[in-house]
Amino acid sequence: MLAAIGVPAFSQQQKAPESLLPPGFDQPAPRPQPSARPSPTPSAAPAAVPSPSGDVAPVGDDMGGDAFDVEEGNASAVAPAPAIDLSQYDLPKGVRRPLNRIGILAAGNAPFPADAFGDVAGATQVTLMRRLDAPVASRWVSIALRRALMSPLDTPRGLNGADYAAERAWLLLRMGEATAARGLVSYVDIDDYTNALDRVAMQVALATGDPASVCPIVDEAASAIPDRGWALAQAICAGLAGKPSEAGQRLDAAAKGKPRNDLDTLLATKVVGMGVDSRRAVTIDWVGVPALSAWRFGMATAAGVDIPDNLFATVGPEFRYWQALSPAVAPVNRAGAAELAAAAGVLSNAALLDLYAELDQANDVPDPLQKTARDLRGAYTGSAAERVQAMKSLWDAAESPRLRYARLVLTAKAAAWIPANKNAAEPDRLIASMLSAGYDTAALQWRGVVAPGSEGWALLALAEPAGLIGYGDFERYAGAASPRKAAMLLAGLAGLGRLSSADAQRGAEATKVGIAGVNAWTEAIDRAGARNQPAMVALLAGVGMQSPRWDQVTPEALYHIVAAMRAAGMANYARMIAVEAVTRAA
Repeated sequence: MLAAIGVPAFSQQQKAPESLLPPGFDQPAPRPQPSARPSPTPSAAPAAVPSPSGDVAPVGDDMGGDAFDVEEGNASAVAPAPAIDLSQYDLPKGVRRPLNRIGILAAGNAPFPADAFGDVAGATQVTLMRRLDAPVASRWVSIALRRALMSPLDTPRGLNGADYAAERAWLLLRMGEATAARGLVSYVDIDDYTNALDRVAMQVALATGDPASVCPIVDEAASAIPDRGWALAQAICAGLAGKPSEAGQRLDAAAKGKPRNDLDTLLATKVVGMGVDSRRAVTIDWVGVPALSAWRFGMATAAGVDIPDNLFATVGPEFRYWQALSPAVAPVNRAGAAELAAAAGVLSNAALLDLYAELDQANDVPDPLQKTARDLRGAYTGSAAERVQAMKSLWDAAESPRLRYARLVLTAKAAAWIPANKNAAEPDRLIASMLSAGYDTAALQWRGVVAPGSEGWALLALAEPAGLIGYGDFERYAGAASPRKAAMLLAGLAGLGRLSSADAQRGAEATKVGIAGVNAWTEAIDRAGARNQPAMVALLAGVGMQSPRWDQVTPEALYHIVAAMRAAGMANYARMIAVEAVTRAA
């Protein structure tokens, strides 16, 4: 069954995720631990969180009786010093984190329950995570999956907690969620790291442009993982620690057998040159570079080297999302990536507004960005009609479906401040903009304003938390909308339980939506919803929408995702996903 549900629902094409790093780096996978880095004992079965009071093993052998002797005239009178457990100073036992529940809390977001995967086997979870071809198409499915993966979750029976964190963080990285992945990796105490988590920690360091973050683990990881990248990381950490001589020796050793103009080595040398007393100066030339990699992205970001835009076409969209999240990248260079990241759920409406506020105050901003910042400022000033006109200018300037949706996210808060008025211009897009960022309370104030059967009416019908929709109202919309929009509305309303059973079947036949179709994926997500397993539902929803393009998302997949989320107590996510489907359908 895993083989069947590990592919997109209803024949969406999938390919296995490729390694993001240059040769020598591979996807993280558990493997036997060397004696230098023993793997901790497997985590206990899911249970309530115990107090972090586990014993701390002593460090090394006894240091000897004269290790701390102080000679003050009569050394023979000094009693032998007792052995000191230095681990108590490095990591007091009272602050050690247990491995049977790992995760972080995001400000303002309620975490998923610790048992959100229920009794789903750890092997099943890991298989689905590894096979999911991220990023996913839906902004709101991506948001739900991110919050599930980063929440404090019980480690499944039989899995090592650090390895479980590595699998979750690796999926977050492929989704573009570098910040969330970093938080998850950082939760695990360094003493508990495994080879799998070492590898993911390196990937996180590259995605966040922070190679120094692997310095606490670099020596042990380099001794256990014979990859050239770790040897270069040792040189970087030595340089950043103010040891230029050691850094130079390690760089020379790592560069042995490579051409003098090897870009990966030159970028590492550039980062080494940022250390204290370093005399290494390197000029980076991207001419002739065939493709970007995570190593090149991470080193260039850390060194403040601009990456040519054309190289981003050689990698997946997650690289753009990493760029959008990086404070080391200038706002001018982040703007385009930030809008794409907002459409994907990686950036919020507030984060996007903050970025354009910086651009509005900056100098030497290109004219197109200046106009966008100016129009966005206009969306908050002046009369309601003037503000709507400024938003319309932003919406109409978008040249692709993803950017058009991103602009709705950009203007969501401004749209929420427009009073409901039957004479207002662009009511449908105002409502779509509000709901793209979850401003459903403001949007629902337009219920008595929008025309029945309009796009705004359809979006509000999905945003309503309860109540049946008459079939005549649906039919009125379906008669005026495109067949795909009508199919998405039918799937959303049926999944939310907003149509009677008879009307849902009647509408499914009229729109040719096979809501009664069954395959391994539909059975799995329906079962997860019925068993109240919200994290499993979110993961399977990602499987059902693992497509880079919205036009490949099927109404059938939408129906099962929405229905399962509602059954698992995630009705708010379900409503926003259904709204997004109609908004983005052509």
